[in-house]
Amino acid sequence: MTLIAMEFSSKTMKLLLLWISFFQVLFVVSIVRGERSDTRLLLTRNAVSRERHSEEYCAMYDICGAREDGKVLNCPYGSPSVKPDDLLSQKIQSLCPTITGNVCCSEAQFDTLRSQVQQAIPFLVGCPACLRNFLNLFCELTCSPHQSTFINVTTTAKVKGNLTVSGIDFYASDAFGEGLYESCKDVKFGTMNTRALNFIGAGAQNFTEWYAFIGRRAPLDVPGSPYAMIFKPTAPESSGIKPMNVSTYSCGDISLGCSCGDCPQSPVCANTAPPPHHEGGSCAVRIGSLKAKCVDFALTILYIILISMFLGWGLFHRKRERNQTSRMNPLSDIKDSGEVIRKKDENLPAQMVEDSPQTGSRVQLSIVQGYMSKFYRRYGTWVARNPILVLSLSLAVILLLCVGLIRFKVETRPEKLWVGPGSKVAEEKRFFDTHLAPFYRIEQLILATVPDAGAQKLPSIVTEDNIKLLFEIQKKVDGIRANYSGSMVSLTDICMKPLDKDCATQSVLQYFQMDPQNLENYGGVEHVNYCLQHYTSADTCRSAFKAPLDPSTSLGGFSGNNYSEASAFIVTYPVNNVIDKEGNETDKAVAWEKAFIQLVKNELLPMVQSKNLTLSFSSESSIEEELKRESTADVITILISYLVMFAYISLTLGDAPHLSSFYISSKVLLGLSGVMLVMLSVLGSVGFFSAIGVKSTLIIMEVIPFLVLAVGVDNMCILVHAVKRQPLELPLEGRISNALVEVGPSITLASLSEVLAFAAGSFIPMPACRVFSMFAELAVLLDFLLQVTAFVALIVFDFLRAEDKRVDCIPCMKISSSYADTPKGIGGRRPGLLARYMREIHAPILSLWGVKIAVISIFAAFTLACIALTTRVEPGLEQQIVLPQDSYLQGYFNNVSEYLRIGPPLYFVVKNYNYSSESSHTNQLCSISQCGSKSLLNEIARASLTPESTYIAMPAASWLDDFLVWISPEAFGCCRKFTNGSYCPPDDQFPCCSSDTGSCGLGGVCKDCTTCFRHSDLNNDRPSTSQFKEKLPLFFNALPSADCAKGGHGAYTSSIDLQGYENGVIQASSFRTYHTPLNKQIDYVNSMRAAREFSSRVSDSLKMEIFPYSVFYMFFEQYLDIWRTALINLAIAIGAVFVVCLVITCSLWNSAIILLVLAMIVVDLMGVMAILNIQLNAVSVVNLVMSVGIGVEFCVHITHAFSVSCGDRDQRVRDALGTMGASVFSGITLTKLVGVIVLCFSRTEVFVVYYFQMYLALVLLGFLHGLVFLPVVLSMFGPPSRCKLVEKQEDRLSVSLRP
Repeated sequence: MTLIAMEFSSKTMKLLLLWISFFQVLFVVSIVRGERSDTRLLLTRNAVSRERHSEEYCAMYDICGAREDGKVLNCPYGSPSVKPDDLLSQKIQSLCPTITGNVCCSEAQFDTLRSQVQQAIPFLVGCPACLRNFLNLFCELTCSPHQSTFINVTTTAKVKGNLTVSGIDFYASDAFGEGLYESCKDVKFGTMNTRALNFIGAGAQNFTEWYAFIGRRAPLDVPGSPYAMIFKPTAPESSGIKPMNVSTYSCGDISLGCSCGDCPQSPVCANTAPPPHHEGGSCAVRIGSLKAKCVDFALTILYIILISMFLGWGLFHRKRERNQTSRMNPLSDIKDSGEVIRKKDENLPAQMVEDSPQTGSRVQLSIVQGYMSKFYRRYGTWVARNPILVLSLSLAVILLLCVGLIRFKVETRPEKLWVGPGSKVAEEKRFFDTHLAPFYRIEQLILATVPDAGAQKLPSIVTEDNIKLLFEIQKKVDGIRANYSGSMVSLTDICMKPLDKDCATQSVLQYFQMDPQNLENYGGVEHVNYCLQHYTSADTCRSAFKAPLDPSTSLGGFSGNNYSEASAFIVTYPVNNVIDKEGNETDKAVAWEKAFIQLVKNELLPMVQSKNLTLSFSSESSIEEELKRESTADVITILISYLVMFAYISLTLGDAPHLSSFYISSKVLLGLSGVMLVMLSVLGSVGFFSAIGVKSTLIIMEVIPFLVLAVGVDNMCILVHAVKRQPLELPLEGRISNALVEVGPSITLASLSEVLAFAAGSFIPMPACRVFSMFAELAVLLDFLLQVTAFVALIVFDFLRAEDKRVDCIPCMKISSSYADTPKGIGGRRPGLLARYMREIHAPILSLWGVKIAVISIFAAFTLACIALTTRVEPGLEQQIVLPQDSYLQGYFNNVSEYLRIGPPLYFVVKNYNYSSESSHTNQLCSISQCGSKSLLNEIARASLTPESTYIAMPAASWLDDFLVWISPEAFGCCRKFTNGSYCPPDDQFPCCSSDTGSCGLGGVCKDCTTCFRHSDLNNDRPSTSQFKEKLPLFFNALPSADCAKGGHGAYTSSIDLQGYENGVIQASSFRTYHTPLNKQIDYVNSMRAAREFSSRVSDSLKMEIFPYSVFYMFFEQYLDIWRTALINLAIAIGAVFVVCLVITCSLWNSAIILLVLAMIVVDLMGVMAILNIQLNAVSVVNLVMSVGIGVEFCVHITHAFSVSCGDRDQRVRDALGTMGASVFSGITLTKLVGVIVLCFSRTEVFVVYYFQMYLALVLLGFLHGLVFLPVVLSMFGPPSRCKLVEKQEDRLSVSLRP
């Protein structure tokens, strides 16, 4: 969602003003110098060398001609200064207070001067010191009575027989030049978010550059001086010339009231504390040449302490154990569990072992487990006797829930996925769109050069051929006609037009007014290079929409201001946006965008590539369209993943394959039925929530089936393996009953833990995570219920089929076989290879003392290392990852990061601005004279001085500043009134300037217009409530022009909400600036955080409601608190598992061990995220919450089997691994592993990164913790055995449970 960082409406209007102002200032200089005179000569008729340089003497007086373009030229004749009449003297004093007594200008000359400088005044009036110094320069040049002492006419030329000035030397001291420049160098032109000197000084960096710009002789029809003027600091003593050294005013002079934004060196501003600069990760510890973060150092010390304590305890415990073993009889070694050493069938669970004909072992279960065991015994018997009823009822319920799918809808709107309804950014966006205007749509092309062979630097894009190519591209874009409901939509129908005429297209073609004929007329590429340096001043460089075009918005790949080195053209088409769909404006834009993308793919791309250039492109709707394509791009991959898991399930559920009995012993039909139950549980969950109006999301459709299948497969394997472990002598209902008694509690414990873990996620404020958790919670619950109902019934049917020697998948076919007579038989008791490995190899290795020490040490080290790595996980979700790898947007986003030199627009929105005279809000917001040093706009300007921490690139454009300047008496060309009090526009606008006659000047209908207010009408240069109310609408309707660049129409049309402003309160107004270029996701997150911190600080200081807004905030608010969201939900999920385990097992010991292992799995997974550069976002948060649910599967079954086993800790670990280890490994680890591996072939990187990599890491970490670390912890710190020796009762079943 990358945005070009420019506000076109604001810019357009101001651009026009700026260009005009610049033109005026230059023209001022020329006219001021070319005034008329009818007095005596300063020069002799034939000798320039006989000048007279003395006080009270003029060097130029009168106008003796004009150039072909109408610019007047002065007479090169000197005369004594003259005494003006009282009226003229008053006029001169009003503009030039330093000129007193005699003058060197007539009334006509002064009127010309006044009409010209008025164009520059709006740029500088916010800083009175700068304005005063600037006016003094031209007042002295035009009217000073001592003009000849610092002006020397050097060359003359004849125009229509009259001698005219063609060149002068202007002697001005360096002190004056330095004072002038220093007072003006930081003055802002708010409309363009840039310095005023960019427009009235060509961006001069010192006073000599400014002088050079002012004195440059302009070609015909080009703004500037009609003759050359060279500024010199000194003159020969014999010449009689003394450099002008009029006193200058410092912008820091408090009496002149320059704002902090215009004068940072002001004493008032210097006392203002700079914005706080937060440096993250600055804490470090240096040990010699090694520098480590504090957290890394602290964790290292902690590890050393813990391992030292653990090793000390281990040695002490080992020594004590050996001493006790040597003194005690082996038969009495029942300290931990009160068990006797006995020989038993290794394939049977510990609960079912008979020790001797007279004695047996009883497992003392918790109250809850006891009731659960009794329930499962009765329930298993009932299901085995009524499988058809159970299967029918369970399927009926789930199918009833699926009926809700008729209301199934998918939510794709980003603001509904990532931002909650009560979200701060959602409220701010709604307020901004409603009261101001929705952000425009962006359509963009980026043409870039490719490096030459062996060259390190990209060649320049600014060539004649490339500009011609760009015109061809523009012609095709202009020719797009998209069909929308039978009507043809073109770019001009939907584009943004600031002044209601021409599209505000941002392209270097604007230097030719988008007209290919001007390419030759203006001089081709040379004209572009000229405009790149003079875009604010040259008339021929202005855009078709009457505004200057900043090269940084249309070029890319350059450094500093070296625009000619640019390696990319950036063409941006801003398109109007609307809040709602009424009028179908958005649909029209989308239709055009689709046609635009199609044109680029089919025609423009081959055209550009044939010229050895690259082309990347995007439209406003591109991301949404590509995401839709992405949602179907990996359907085949996901289906293959599910099919692989299904095939593996079918294989692992069956017995060891034997050719003679394979058709009967296989479990393909049972596995398929189990997978179908998993799918039905997902559909039931989606159906239920769809029925109650909750929309689904793409992440639900992609993740939840995989999640539920992973959990369901585990239960299926455990149930089937438990049934197969039962003695064959028992009837089927007895085997089913015993199997449920054996594994039912652990399945229930694991499933309830998962349900509660996901239920915790339903409290997440982020809609995507909350909805996912809700769907997953119900899906896992339904899956568990189907496992213990429908799937148990299916197991009954499958075992009946096998005992009846019917073929798997074709149960109606019965074959004759000797299989039933084999020693193993159907469901034989001989343990499988994996079970034997777990009992005979894996468990004995883990029981070795050295192995235990190594396992604890390695896992502890890895966990602590992952804690340190977790601090390096960055929030965000790179756009390239979400999109298909073959998407055209991949190249576009790469080019945006490489070429764009300006960031997204940033608005500071002010609520309920009280403009009444009684309120101080005006001075708390503005940044011109008399404004508060800590006002909003001054604070923004100050923040822009440290962009590396504030991410604010420049001062803000301010409608309030421009309005206050517009009504100021000094800006006498702006707010004016007729004699009847009605509004009078500037002299160069209708009706003052007739478009028919071309008559614009001091005469006509506007000759008697006066400024709206005198200084006496204002209170400290501020309007009263009624004056503010009356003039504000006029300002927003005023067009910017040469005579007044401050008109608000176009530039600020959408910057204020005028509804209800008559009450003295403006509900909403905005001040626009820009973020610095944002290339990474962390830049977007940090810029939003910095903007919010800034506005919060300023709001508290000013006691006003101010909030920042940028279009990307909607997508990045989630990342401001993503760590908090993740940690809270993980804590709740793990805590829920702990509570469930504690309630069911009534063992704090067991629950604490499960809690420890789960926490380690989650921490380690986050550490792996840092290693793999996986960012923290909604997808990874969902995966982390899911890791708690899946991690439970690796822990609960082993822990439960350990707690109900008999013997010492090592023996109980061996029993637990022998009975449940194989099921955990085959049913959980391998099943997920084979399904996950398929995802690495996905075409979408988001699947590769967030599903393949994270799921693979989760499976491997779960396996290692569940089958390596957990058994070691249980063997060392596990709870005592619950087995008790009891007298065996002949008539009781072999399993005795006592709550």
